[in-house]
Amino acid sequence: MTQLITTELVELDQNLGSSPEDVIRHLAGRVAANGRATEVEGLFADAFARESKTATGVPGGIAIPHCRSTAVTEPTLAMARLSQPVDFGAKDGPADLIFFIAAPEGADQEHLKLLSKLARSLIKKDFTASLRAATSPAEIVELVEAALADKPSAHAAAAPAAAAAGAGAGTGADAATGAAAGTAGEGTGTAKAKGPKRLVAVTACPTGIAHTYMAADSLVAAAKEVGVDLQVETQGASGAKALDPAVIAAADAVIFAVDVDVRGKERFAGMPVINAPVKRGIDEPDKMVAEALAAADNPHARRVPHFAEDQAEHNAEEKGEHIGTKLKKALLTGVSYMIPFVAGGGLLIALGFLLGGYTITGFADKILAENSLFNLPTVYPELAWGPMGAYLGAVFFKIGALSLGFLVPALAGYIAYGIADRPGIAPGFVSGAVAVFMGAGFLGGIVGGLLAGYVAHSIGKLNVARWLRGLMPVVIIPLVASLVSSGILFIFLGRYVAAVTTGLNNFLAGLTGASAIALGIVLGLMMCFDLGGPVNKVAYSFAVAGLGAASITNQAPWQIMAAVMASGMVPPLAMALASTVLNKRLFSLAEQENGKAAWLLGASFISEGAIPFAAADPLRVIPASMLGGAVTGAISMAAGVGSKAPHGGIFVFFAIDPFLMFVVAIAAGTVVSAFAVIGLKRWAVKKPVDTVETVPVAA
Repeated sequence: MTQLITTELVELDQNLGSSPEDVIRHLAGRVAANGRATEVEGLFADAFARESKTATGVPGGIAIPHCRSTAVTEPTLAMARLSQPVDFGAKDGPADLIFFIAAPEGADQEHLKLLSKLARSLIKKDFTASLRAATSPAEIVELVEAALADKPSAHAAAAPAAAAAGAGAGTGADAATGAAAGTAGEGTGTAKAKGPKRLVAVTACPTGIAHTYMAADSLVAAAKEVGVDLQVETQGASGAKALDPAVIAAADAVIFAVDVDVRGKERFAGMPVINAPVKRGIDEPDKMVAEALAAADNPHARRVPHFAEDQAEHNAEEKGEHIGTKLKKALLTGVSYMIPFVAGGGLLIALGFLLGGYTITGFADKILAENSLFNLPTVYPELAWGPMGAYLGAVFFKIGALSLGFLVPALAGYIAYGIADRPGIAPGFVSGAVAVFMGAGFLGGIVGGLLAGYVAHSIGKLNVARWLRGLMPVVIIPLVASLVSSGILFIFLGRYVAAVTTGLNNFLAGLTGASAIALGIVLGLMMCFDLGGPVNKVAYSFAVAGLGAASITNQAPWQIMAAVMASGMVPPLAMALASTVLNKRLFSLAEQENGKAAWLLGASFISEGAIPFAAADPLRVIPASMLGGAVTGAISMAAGVGSKAPHGGIFVFFAIDPFLMFVVAIAAGTVVSAFAVIGLKRWAVKKPVDTVETVPVAA
């Protein structure tokens, strides 16, 4: 295996800036400079996005920013010992020891295990003391390699606590498997009035490299101090060894120190639970253990819901989370699962049109019923590419149309899933199918999904007899929730939602002139507001939802799709134009390199290609992008450009008509955004302020 850390990746007693952003960017640059990443900005963006989710500072003056990124070419560890500590969010103050872990998106398990083992070593005081006492990068490298190999280093600081720390840290074979199943000894001498307790825990963080394992070891050590048996299942990047069902059955309570969903949560159904972010497992393991012990003796303690109901949503409801926030999460869940059906189906329909012509819609069923690849159709000469084109066009068109047929059921099914977890999927799909049958379309799918989700969620909360629990998620909830939600659509709501859907389709089909331009402006602003975020997804979902109703006589949905796709291409193309052609001096070298990649990303309709620019300078990049997006949306709608494909950018040119005006609209918006961002960088310069929490100015 390649060496994880080298002397070139170590910096000692340097001032790397005043914020985590400064430090992470600098270390990302060092990783790239040593040939271990293809670009600085992409690596920084991934690492800072992870930092934004959960601060990576841990007790003891340590921070472990980390990520998995497509920009990384080999697993890498960069280390800095700061002369000026920086606040990474730890409760005990700023950090002076920074370990930056950068793993490739598809890193092999052996490397991930080593990186995880290093993270676990950082909670050992003797190891961190040795790092602070080291006088050269070579000593740092030797210390790290010794920790990874479980060998003593010649430079290690002698500390009596080392043995105790090692006992609670889960090293050796346990660390190599990533299981972190630590068992505290029972003979510690601590008196317990009510007898020994047994706890289990699950730790998991979004990246699964550092916090997952550090939290596990901290919890095990804290439990050992009070004489409690605690075993941990780490659901991390280097693999997970599931807790023995017998261990779970014997446990008095469970601790979830997680930032992501617990896999296999149903194993813990009915157990008292303490649920908190993974970082709390590092910062306050003793408190979490104490809370779990108290919950074990409290008959009214919060418990893991049955049927794998999502615990995070459950807790949020109990804390009074705003109904709008919960609805938004459920709707975005439905949209995210729906989009693959639409993307694949839309592209196949576009290919069907390319091969068989637009009139294939009226002949596809007949061609497929009467012919095969070995008996090509000869009775439809009006189709574009002759018999072979007619048959293949019919095949592509029909597969695409069937795929799009799942649009509304998938939307409804996964909206219900976002509310009620797996028991909501079947009722949601059924409600979506009913919405399609009644002509209620996209809006009917939303209504049906919400109904199915909340009905399934309500039934799942019922306290039923133990013998009935096994039937609830697979029989009773799907049966009752499907009957109630679909029945409400059939009897009460379906016809009214269908009327609204019909009216909306008629309205869109009749848009011309100023009204169509206004819609294009709104869609363009939304697509460029958050570059792939919720607002962007709402506009995109609105466009793809209408594709199923598009036809030669109703081309408004195709026009909306074209405006949305063209507007979404503007931000990365504009940043590429500004940073590589118009004025390179206003952009860093990393941004110039990122701008080269943004040409292809923008041309492919990947709005996220502009995120590195927006992350570094949001107050100028985002307004400039929105301005160009609005121009593009307006021109596209005014020219009547239509796209029969929901994705692909210029590479689905065959599905866009007129393609020339599509290109003109994109070019106009790109130029407007590029000059706008250059103007803002030149003249909209922030005045200096005294605080260190400032937005970096890339001027």
